[in-house]
Amino acid sequence: MVPTLNIIGCGNVGKVLGRLWASSGTFQVQDILNRSRGSAEAATGFIGAGAAVDRWEDLRPADFFMIGTPDAEVEAACAALARSGALRADAIVFHCSGALPSQVLAAVKPAGAAMASVHPIRSFAGAEAVVAGFSGTYCGIEGDGVAVERLSPAFTAIGARLVNIDPAYKSVYHSAAVFSSNYLVTLLDVALDAYARAGVPRGDALKLMEPLVRGTVDNVFRLGTEDALTGPIARGDLGTVVRQYRALSAWNKGVGALYKRLGKFTAAIAARKRRAS
Repeated sequence: MVPTLNIIGCGNVGKVLGRLWASSGTFQVQDILNRSRGSAEAATGFIGAGAAVDRWEDLRPADFFMIGTPDAEVEAACAALARSGALRADAIVFHCSGALPSQVLAAVKPAGAAMASVHPIRSFAGAEAVVAGFSGTYCGIEGDGVAVERLSPAFTAIGARLVNIDPAYKSVYHSAAVFSSNYLVTLLDVALDAYARAGVPRGDALKLMEPLVRGTVDNVFRLGTEDALTGPIARGDLGTVVRQYRALSAWNKGVGALYKRLGKFTAAIAARKRRAS
């Protein structure tokens, strides 16, 4: 028998995974509970399987329960699920948050269910496109041993690449995505401001930055961070670093402080590079 899956809070993540699992025969998508029946019905239409339900009491027992609500609502949703009577002793309950550990699902433990977290490391904007391109997506996984063991084949069946993570450092793990994506945008915005202060229009600055940024990113993934590092700190040109720091501080103290702080981290990379050579 194909195992059954109920989805609680079926937004883009739930819709994408639900369709992939239903179409591959990995899970039989059974019940979908959203804030409104209309959104639940829209989710079943996208997935091509499942039934919209209105209340917690309407959920049928299932082998797996996915909680796809916003992070702030995951724990409360899990508690409501534990009270619903739908949990069996051998059920697996999981969420897909990158910021929350599986432990927030502890309310299911008295019923004998196991808990886990599986976080797909990608954007889910544009659900149709994500369905088409999901294969190869890395997913951070942690939780009870039995839950991880039973969930892993379900994710690999739809092309996921699983990486085990330490739940004690879940917030640190999630911050890595902020550094590699969100803060990269912030740094480039600071660079645009610096170019603008030197008289370069932002549109022109974007164009002249592009080959430098793309080349650097390509080098990081091709060579690693140590070998990709260039510039005055990598060369040991501290005179240039000091002049830049003073110029930035005179223009904008906040940017000068950021430059100094990042310089210390950059110096550590350069030291690793020298030790490796």
